[in-house]
Amino acid sequence: MTEQRVDTVRLQRISKAFWESAALMSAVELDVFTAIAEGHDSILTVAERVGITPLNAERLLVALTAMELVLRNGDTFANAADVGRFLVRGQASYAGPWMLFGKPRWQGWGELTAHLKKGPEQIRRLGMYDASFTVERARAYHEATYSIGMGAARRFHRQVSLEGRRKIMDLGGGSGCYCIVGAQKYPTLRGEVLDLPSVVVVTREFVAQHDLGDRLTASVCDFTADPLPRDADVAIMASNLPQYDRDIIARVVARVFEALLPGGEFHLIGECIDADGRGPLAPALWGLSEAVNDSSGLAHSTADCEGYLAAAGFQRITVNEFIPQTLTRISGVKPV
Repeated sequence: MTEQRVDTVRLQRISKAFWESAALMSAVELDVFTAIAEGHDSILTVAERVGITPLNAERLLVALTAMELVLRNGDTFANAADVGRFLVRGQASYAGPWMLFGKPRWQGWGELTAHLKKGPEQIRRLGMYDASFTVERARAYHEATYSIGMGAARRFHRQVSLEGRRKIMDLGGGSGCYCIVGAQKYPTLRGEVLDLPSVVVVTREFVAQHDLGDRLTASVCDFTADPLPRDADVAIMASNLPQYDRDIIARVVARVFEALLPGGEFHLIGECIDADGRGPLAPALWGLSEAVNDSSGLAHSTADCEGYLAAAGFQRITVNEFIPQTLTRISGVKPV
């Protein structure tokens, strides 16, 4: 048997992965996928619709075809199924802002080595959430999270019945998607989003857009230290797990347990790596991104999270896939 030849193809692909990111983000910014959905499906018509030269339209469409974001049939192009659903402007499921979420952080990732060399004295507990996280930055950030978060919230409420529950406490809830969808589904359910002062301003704007101000509130609260509401029978902490270290998460889970009403349920929805620590890649990279933010956060494993809930006193702990290869939902119930 001949030994399998080892080459550099995989390493080269990874080293140039940011080229693919740039192509996708430019296509979103230029509304290429929207143009194709509208029937501008050739190089010339795309170029005219999005305002670039035919040469650059050809360059971009050839790359998007190779990335399987668009499908080519002779001289015409069509959007792939996921692109057509999530990257055509005007769709209820449009997630363009989320696809552009990472773009402002490119420079930081380019300086990853320098970040990794920083010592403990240069690490901030909340990473990117420092004094520069103004209302304007919070609004831009959560417009991106909202574009993807409403879909995640709808998925949560399809998986989990809150029938008979009275109030959701959402820790770091940002745009308030989980409370908004919950209130839409359950006419008597109330919700309270706990977040930073600049974020709460933006949360209230999203709540007002849905005309749910009579049942949903947003309160300034550092949920790692400030008192938590004690009238909730549901607690959710979603998509902010890697921002904190293990000690902080363990304390937060314990504080949630103390605050929840007896019989209440807690759902920790996070970018978890598997118990064996081998992946998936997306949660691992979210953990690595905290080095760019100079925070103490990291990728937690599903075993870590089960341990946090068990140590706090939660029972009937379950681990459920939420978004494949990205998010896991770890749930537990406070005994009556």
